[in-house]
Amino acid sequence: MLTFSPPFLKSSSPNSLTSFRRTVKMTALVYQRGVPVPQYYIPTGEVVKSHPKSEGIDTPRKKKPRELAVITECCTGCAGSPACVPYCPVQDCMYWVTDEDHPPFGRIEVDPALCIGCKKCTSKGPDGCFLDGCPWDAIEMVAIEEVETRLGTKFQI
Repeated sequence: MLTFSPPFLKSSSPNSLTSFRRTVKMTALVYQRGVPVPQYYIPTGEVVKSHPKSEGIDTPRKKKPRELAVITECCTGCAGSPACVPYCPVQDCMYWVTDEDHPPFGRIEVDPALCIGCKKCTSKGPDGCFLDGCPWDAIEMVAIEEVETRLGTKFQI
């Protein structure tokens, strides 16, 4: 059983892992076929990956995934004990980011360079059934081409 304490209770060490991305709030078209499109948080620039973080394998991806998990504006961070993070099988792929405007609140982010597209963090199963994962439906699977377009880069693998 995994337990997490709120990230504001843990001190951040100077040796904490960083990703060379900074969070940017990305907005798609406001409406697509009459349905509002959520805003995505895709990390770009430099970000300190705080606890809670996903644990698991730390080997590089073997192939380029078709879809990547992205966090929408619905993410609440589950009050510092996120439900999605323990399901992620990749080390440091999902991590806590403190809300700069309203600390100690924050949200979870997904590193697009590490995500393997396994969908274990989502709560949507086949035929609309509910699975374990995000209870707020704050994680969307987005085609890797769209993420690459928004970031202005191409992932090699």
